[in-house]
Amino acid sequence: MSRPPTAAQRRVIEAADPLTGRLRGTEAQLAALVKRGLAFRHPRAPHEHFLTPAGHRVREAVPEPAREEPVPDTGVFAARVGGEEAAPADAAARLREVHGAWQGLLELRRMTNSDGAVDRPCGWERTHLVRAAALALEAAGHRPAGVDADGYRVRATPQPEAVAVYAPDARSLAACAATLERAGWQAGEYTDPRTRARYLLASPRRV
Repeated sequence: MSRPPTAAQRRVIEAADPLTGRLRGTEAQLAALVKRGLAFRHPRAPHEHFLTPAGHRVREAVPEPAREEPVPDTGVFAARVGGEEAAPADAAARLREVHGAWQGLLELRRMTNSDGAVDRPCGWERTHLVRAAALALEAAGHRPAGVDADGYRVRATPQPEAVAVYAPDARSLAACAATLERAGWQAGEYTDPRTRARYLLASPRRV
């Protein structure tokens, strides 16, 4: 059985980019993580280091409150799940951030899916369902709900590997379903038996 990472190595893992798994550390630290199978050195320049699926599992094992929810005003990108109290002040900057995050997620799919496929979700998305679905929607131009504005809302569900997506009308809900399906998710419409509200139940596609 392999030894667990040292405290110093765990700090490097915990500090990895939450979306791409990109690492920062000394050459010795990064080399040690590669040797343990927790990181790999990208073959293309500038030869940065990224977490492997095993490294991501180590990182996910570290307790962190409300990982599925965006944390405001921290300087760390988080997809808007809908219902946030305030929209980003700089819309153009937000568009650039969302585009960059989506491109980073596609690269993460390429690096971590066993066949290099970018048309279906990767392991990170399966452990961050709400954020992943929200990023797919926001990157495609859908508007998240705000305090005084209608839009999509992505919420966790008791079902494994499934999120609920709400939208203000049937047309918006169908558009969200089409976006998620293009992003590699399966989505079906359901009716809440109590409120009669229509919603999507979406889960990452495996094949």
